[in-house]
Amino acid sequence: MGLYILFGLFALGLLSGMPVAFALGLATVGGFLYEGLPMFIGFQRIMSGISVFSLLAIPFFIFAGELMMQGGIAGRLVRLAASAVGKSRGGLGVVNVASSMLFGGISGSAVADTSALGSILMPVMKEKGYDADYAVNVTVTSSVAGVVIPPSHNMILYAVAAGGVSVSQLFLAGIIPGLLMCLCLGFVAWYIAVKRNYPSEEFPGWHALLISFAAAVPGLLTAVIIVGGVLSGVMTVTESGAFGAIWALVVTIFVYRELSWSGFKTAVLSAVRTTALVMILVATASSFAYLLALYRVPDNLATFVTSISSNPLVILLLLNLTLLVLGMVMDMAALILICTPIFLPVVVGLGMDPVQFGVIMMMNLGLGLCTPPVGACLFVGCVVGGIRIDRAVRTIWPFYLAILVALMLVTYVPAFSMTLPNLLQ
Repeated sequence: MGLYILFGLFALGLLSGMPVAFALGLATVGGFLYEGLPMFIGFQRIMSGISVFSLLAIPFFIFAGELMMQGGIAGRLVRLAASAVGKSRGGLGVVNVASSMLFGGISGSAVADTSALGSILMPVMKEKGYDADYAVNVTVTSSVAGVVIPPSHNMILYAVAAGGVSVSQLFLAGIIPGLLMCLCLGFVAWYIAVKRNYPSEEFPGWHALLISFAAAVPGLLTAVIIVGGVLSGVMTVTESGAFGAIWALVVTIFVYRELSWSGFKTAVLSAVRTTALVMILVATASSFAYLLALYRVPDNLATFVTSISSNPLVILLLLNLTLLVLGMVMDMAALILICTPIFLPVVVGLGMDPVQFGVIMMMNLGLGLCTPPVGACLFVGCVVGGIRIDRAVRTIWPFYLAILVALMLVTYVPAFSMTLPNLLQ
């Protein structure tokens, strides 16, 4: 009965339009009252959930991404991608995917990727004769690279929820799957462009490519500082995030000279708002996870899944489908904090490394950012592109299929995610 009350209150909160963090808090309070547990235990769980040193990296990552969105780094990355891969048929679609790979690997945010690159590329694509739905679909789905290619603050959340999985190992594990996903999306973008007879762009020449690369190097160094600092062991995740934010501030003010005072205030306010939302989610999800453990939900789920099939391939497929469905209706950060303690024991029992499962979860829930009814990236992309969501969804399925192909490869071929961590550990 306590478990019914816990999930019932959580579902009631979501259906009433309550923020996910508040719904988690309501369900937790109801569960504690039903079990007669002292409320101070709940507060202890809240404080222990957010008193994790590695969580301090999240505001730095978010702030660095906001600075880059306001300070001209995104535009230079687009010009670099256009110089390198824009000459093919429908080149701007491939440029969009490549730009997302570069910008997502710096900002670590899919929504920031959609907003920044969409504002730059979508008007140009429509002006060149590309359909609005194509421009939106490419931008939205390629933004998933931001949560897979390091640095990603969602990977830090997973590391905390998983009980201390190495963040540097997660960063390494996300590189090849992120590139694989972008290759799949780039192929689909090219294929649809050929089918719709979109125009091709002229190669600007090696000189222009080198100039674009030189202009983008200061911005690209942000990712080198953040990821390289962690992987080399010179800095902790938090320290590398702080240095990355400082570097982004220096580059946007003194090198590119495009960060205005109003843009700086916007970046600060957006970073504070996003960080507050994440921390509230972490706090309430920690108490919620305490009750899940009390009711032995992970053990019961493992028993239920293995009762359906003993085949690891089938079990992994079921878990992927579950995550995909949940990603369509709930926020990504909340799902990471809720689902990790539930599903991780199941996959570990199958012999899967927690690092590989972290990448699988990022890709699954990243796809949820592009799907209705909750998909934040889909909403932002449609607003920037000026089209209705139903129009975009009607033609987005080939891009979904590309991400799913990459997801299945990463799920069933551990080498895609585990080669780099095993080589460099």
